[in-house]
Amino acid sequence: MFCRYFCLFGLCLFLLTQRRCSLGHVSSSRSGDTTSLPGFANLTMGYNKYLRPYFGGQPVQIAMSLDIASISSVSESDMDYTATIYLRQRWTDPRLVFHGNKSFTLDARLVELLWVPDTYIVESKRSFLHDVTVGNRLIRLFSNGTILYALRITTTVACNMDLSKYPMDTQTCRLQLESWGYDENDVTFIWLRGNDSVHGIEKLRLSQYTVESYYTLVSKSQQETGSYPRLILQFELRRNVLYFILETYVPSTLLVMLSWVSFWITLDSVPARTCIGVTTVLSMTTLMIGSRSSLSKTNCFIKAIDVYLGICFSFIFGALVEYAVAHYSSSQKCAAKASQKGLASDPAKEMEEVNIANILNSSLTSYKQKITFSSIEISSDNSNCSDLTMKTREKIKCVLRNKIHKIIGYFTIQNPSNIDHYSKLLFPLFFMLVNVFYWAYYLYF
Repeated sequence: MFCRYFCLFGLCLFLLTQRRCSLGHVSSSRSGDTTSLPGFANLTMGYNKYLRPYFGGQPVQIAMSLDIASISSVSESDMDYTATIYLRQRWTDPRLVFHGNKSFTLDARLVELLWVPDTYIVESKRSFLHDVTVGNRLIRLFSNGTILYALRITTTVACNMDLSKYPMDTQTCRLQLESWGYDENDVTFIWLRGNDSVHGIEKLRLSQYTVESYYTLVSKSQQETGSYPRLILQFELRRNVLYFILETYVPSTLLVMLSWVSFWITLDSVPARTCIGVTTVLSMTTLMIGSRSSLSKTNCFIKAIDVYLGICFSFIFGALVEYAVAHYSSSQKCAAKASQKGLASDPAKEMEEVNIANILNSSLTSYKQKITFSSIEISSDNSNCSDLTMKTREKIKCVLRNKIHKIIGYFTIQNPSNIDHYSKLLFPLFFMLVNVFYWAYYLYF
């Protein structure tokens, strides 16, 4: 009986010893894990990722920096640009302080266990994080509790453009970072090193643009729900105009010069001059349609290139109209000469003309005293306005009538061949003057 109780006591003692050894082994393994990952004991002992650092106290300061990897496209039709950026955010969380001077780069999947800012890109149309071969995120923990959180983002951002000076325009675009839910009482944003916080943008090579300048701003966004911190990167893009000069400006100018060739062709060469005029008009129309088709969604803008093409089209059309006027005047003059020769060769018609003239002269002489001033207004240009018997009002009207006749005489085409002679000088002169004003306005104003 005694032996039986003694055996049971020994078995219980053995089981208690094994239990204590296993608990001691688990405790030592946990202690070893805490030593190998300093500070991460806080993640399992009271750390709440849903509460920001300094919760209920001072706001968290988020310092940011950017690397612009590329700006792949700038779309005038959609008024946006697509950029790939490396966004780096730094803040201090006192709950993650540990002893030592080391920093640890952690697996990006651990971001799910930490509090991170709710930063978003203002005016972003489409954005995504790169995830090949793994999510392109970085978390680095420093001994003083500072966290570095880096992301690789490709985003398409709206950019309001003024295309009135296209293609000699300079566009100002922005990349704005703002807190979504935390207002300025909870979070503040700053640039880590001012303008030096942005890298890579000065090295970009774009197809149509050159980066003129860029600078950083710190601002606030006033919303109905509060005032939110905002960081702004503003940069200016100047369009490279050389392509458009070779593609549009030079061909349109050459078409205008081609239309002037018709001035050196005689008026009798109707097929040659008509062919040149119609061909240049159609070519210019095709060039105008081609230039507008590249910006189909921005046709509501009157752009600088549209103004220049309109000027060129006006000069080309004017050259065609000039030939029509000159040819019509020449044909009318030839018809008048032919009629005069016909009258001179027919004595009967000549006598008839003389008789009619004598009848009209006798009628005018008989009613000379009854002619009113209104009939005087349609008389010849050589009216004598120095008659002392005329009243002052009548003299003024007589002088004005003579001036009007002289002005009309200036515009009367006496010799149709002079039209081409003047056009050879006036068309190139006016075209050069218009070009001077055009380029001066759009380049310097």
